[in-house]
Amino acid sequence: MNILIVGGGKIGRNLATFLTTEQRHQLTLIEKQEHVATSLARSLPNIRVIEGDGCDPSVLRDAGAEVADAVAAVTGDDEDNLVVAVLCKREFRVGRVAARINNPKNAWLFTRRLGVDLPIDTAQTIGRGLEADINLGAIVQLTRLHEGRVSLVEFTVAAESGAVGKTVAALRLPPDCVLTAILRGDDVILPAGETMIQAGDQVIALAYRDREAALSERFQ
Repeated sequence: MNILIVGGGKIGRNLATFLTTEQRHQLTLIEKQEHVATSLARSLPNIRVIEGDGCDPSVLRDAGAEVADAVAAVTGDDEDNLVVAVLCKREFRVGRVAARINNPKNAWLFTRRLGVDLPIDTAQTIGRGLEADINLGAIVQLTRLHEGRVSLVEFTVAAESGAVGKTVAALRLPPDCVLTAILRGDDVILPAGETMIQAGDQVIALAYRDREAALSERFQ
């Protein structure tokens, strides 16, 4: 898989380092600051590092955007990340584009209309994670899909929840809601109809936005 990363800060560096563990990926990283690009080239010898501005179509072309399967725009500037997303999606027809949101106030701009398939809002993710730890049973949105109409959500089953001891089938989940995984201690369970819900389970589900409340009621 050809993956292009734009932005060589901490997030870009860590993402590149993580992806190098997957030998099947071919990685290219664009960084516009010369000294940072030089440092990255030394510390990440298995990754192609290009010095240049990712907002420049010629730099993207030199980096192989035309053949990239996925692009991650993770600079510290929201405007730059959106420009990269638009160029990669409309000019180079990249199939999958992720973009980092630095300022939560700009989150509404990061949509598929502007080339963003996967918006990454770090502040929102951390905040909702804290909410999940504090409020057992509260649904926390992890990410939005399909123009925000579908959400990947997470919640922890409280000990007093009426779902404890019931099977997934017995819960009679609302339409358009699917349990995708249950995290139980160190185990990851792919739930089936006969899977029993236990107190403390971290449940991950896909649900249409207008079904989230009904899903939450099943675990109250």
